[in-house]
Amino acid sequence: MIRVLLADDQALIRGGFRALLDAEDDIEVVGEAADGRQTFELVRELVPDVAVIDVQMPVMDGIEATRLISAEPGLAAVRVVILTNYGIDEYVYNALRAGAGGFLVKDIEPEDMVQAVRTAARGDALLSPAITRRLISEFVSRPPNVQHGPGLEVLTRREREVVALVAHGLSNDDIAHRLVISPATAKTHVSRAMVKLDARDRAQLVVFAYEAGLVAPRERA
Repeated sequence: MIRVLLADDQALIRGGFRALLDAEDDIEVVGEAADGRQTFELVRELVPDVAVIDVQMPVMDGIEATRLISAEPGLAAVRVVILTNYGIDEYVYNALRAGAGGFLVKDIEPEDMVQAVRTAARGDALLSPAITRRLISEFVSRPPNVQHGPGLEVLTRREREVVALVAHGLSNDDIAHRLVISPATAKTHVSRAMVKLDARDRAQLVVFAYEAGLVAPRERA
């Protein structure tokens, strides 16, 4: 059972998402929050598998709530999905940097919302192709950032290859096929890279790959 917390300052939206998700046999909504501070407190209390958080809320916005959740050692397993009315690049970038594992717009189709929760619960990056293109465009327009924390030197040559393929959106099975290794070995390389880079999930590996110059913005898989 996937345990979900919903955070949005509009009760109608929370109610709609709750009805949608609770109708699934493998998903249970365990709590609701109406502002960012309450979101963080409830996540700390309930430790859900997935927290679906609106980017703009009173008291504290969703990005700051995500940053607090990511910084709490006991909440490392919580996957954050950011919700917004807008597909703004800056929100995408800041949400991923704060520790979000995915980014969705509120006009998402119901079946896609359900699938998004399942994807996030698995720890997979949740970025639509359109959002990914916009994120890459953001890297093109920005000067390279000075890296803080672990860098490329902590990765083996194979781990660098794997992280680059993750940044191209390849699944573990795809990576295994590309590198002629087993899916289990591909998963191990991804997991080790995440540990070495202090990455919460695959979305964080995508951000690292572009910021570190491991993948060129206009490069194709």
